[in-house]
Amino acid sequence: MKNHINNVYIVGLGAMGGMYAAKLQDIDPGLVKVIASPERIKNYQNSEIKVNGSPYQFNYVKPGDRSQPPADLIIVAVKAPQLAAAINDLSTFVYDDTIVISLLNGISSEEQIGETIGMKHLLFAYGVGMDAVRAGSTITYSNPGRIVFGEKDNSTLSQRVQAIKELFEKAGIPHHIPADMYKALWFKFMMNTGINQASAVLKAPYGEFQQNKQARKLMLMAAEEVITLSHQMGIFLGQDDIDEFTRIVDGLGADGKTSMLQDIEAGRKSEVDLFAGKVIELGHKYQVPTPINETLYTIIRALETSREVI
Repeated sequence: MKNHINNVYIVGLGAMGGMYAAKLQDIDPGLVKVIASPERIKNYQNSEIKVNGSPYQFNYVKPGDRSQPPADLIIVAVKAPQLAAAINDLSTFVYDDTIVISLLNGISSEEQIGETIGMKHLLFAYGVGMDAVRAGSTITYSNPGRIVFGEKDNSTLSQRVQAIKELFEKAGIPHHIPADMYKALWFKFMMNTGINQASAVLKAPYGEFQQNKQARKLMLMAAEEVITLSHQMGIFLGQDDIDEFTRIVDGLGADGKTSMLQDIEAGRKSEVDLFAGKVIELGHKYQVPTPINETLYTIIRALETSREVI
């Protein structure tokens, strides 16, 4: 295992992927490569990407390009509908010591990636608290949030966790390494299930959940069903986690929008299967009622159908 990260590959140049690609390129223009199809590369090169007003021209590589150096770290920043294609695209650049972190929402992307490239390459990770939005080739954010990552047990940091920690510190990427990573993943799952879905059905930015008591109530009702399920699985989220959830929401830019709301507004297929869909599935398995998430699932699916999402 290498002590330093010299080659970072990113799959997915949306709001989150673009934000982190920019931060990493700022410290070393040769550090980052973006994996993309020839068509996407052409589009990116023809329309300069701007992140908070600063222009960026990233180094782009095509899937299957074996002339490129092995990846030390691959960051997966696509949406769920694109994950299968992303796994295929990144596989060429995975070597024995390559580390992969997935910033996808939900609690299952690591297993999906691991089925193809091997779980030994995966660390667990998620992004939280960022309010980045992409419109065309422009990415803006007021809060970069942080990347939460690590092994399942981080009571002692592994060599690869330490290497990524040092990279993020150098790039100024806020991060956190929890002792219990699996509980942390469920915390993010709870957050997404609450804020993403409530924002999608209400078509509301973060400010509504900071000021509107009824919007906030809907958000928390959906999240509380995840807490109940967590107890069935021995994870035990509780009131402290709800308090941290609301603290994070209150710190976001009032005009910012969740990724799910952005998907609904753009007519794209949402990630509702990762949230309400998973809650409903686990509810059936553990015989836990999940009426709020069942309702949210139905509404979001109806919104998708009405927009003929792709």
